Amino acid sequence: MADDYGGVIGAFPYAFRHSESWLFKCYVLVGALATGVVSLFVVFGLVVLIGATAGVPGGSLTLSRSFYVLVGLFVVAPLVAPILFVARRHRRTGSKPRYDLSLALAGFVFMLSVYVGLLASVPAELQTPAEPFTVGPVTVSALVPVVQLLYDLPAIYGLVPPVACAAGIYGLHRLLR
Repeated sequence: MADDYGGVIGAFPYAFRHSESWLFKCYVLVGALATGVVSLFVVFGLVVLIGATAGVPGGSLTLSRSFYVLVGLFVVAPLVAPILFVARRHRRTGSKPRYDLSLALAGFVFMLSVYVGLLASVPAELQTPAEPFTVGPVTVSALVPVVQLLYDLPAIYGLVPPVACAAGIYGLHRLLR
C-alpha cells in the first residue's frame, strides 16, 4: 500500500480516512476549519501590526511582531496536534478507536479552553454584561456567574486554561500510546 501521508497538510485527510472514530473525523473537519480561521486572524493581525508600526524603526517592535507570530503558533499547534498524533499512530502502528476518540475530545476541550481564556483576558472596557440567553423555549442563566467570574479574574489567568489543555493533549497522547 502506498504511503499517502504527505506531511502536515496530508495528515488531515490521512487521519480522516484511517480513523474509525466518528468524533475524531468530526474533529478533523472542525480542527482544520479552526486552524484556518486562527491562521487567518494571525496573518491579518500581523499585517495590521506591521502597517501600524511601519514608520517606526526596528528594535522592540520587531520583537513584538515576532511575539505575535509565536502566540499564533502556540494556538495553532495544539489544534493540529491531535490530528498529527493520530495520523502518525495510524501510519506507524495502527490505532485503536479509544485513542482517536480521546484525542478528539482533548482537541475539542482545547478549543473550549481558548474561548474561556479569551473571556478571562477581555479588558474591562470591552466587557459586555453577562445576561441569560434563550435557546428555543429554554432560558439559560447558569453561565452568567461563570462569565462574570472569568471577567473578574486578572487577564494573565486567561493563559491557564489553554496551556493546561495543550499540556493535557500531549499527556494524553503519552499515556495512551
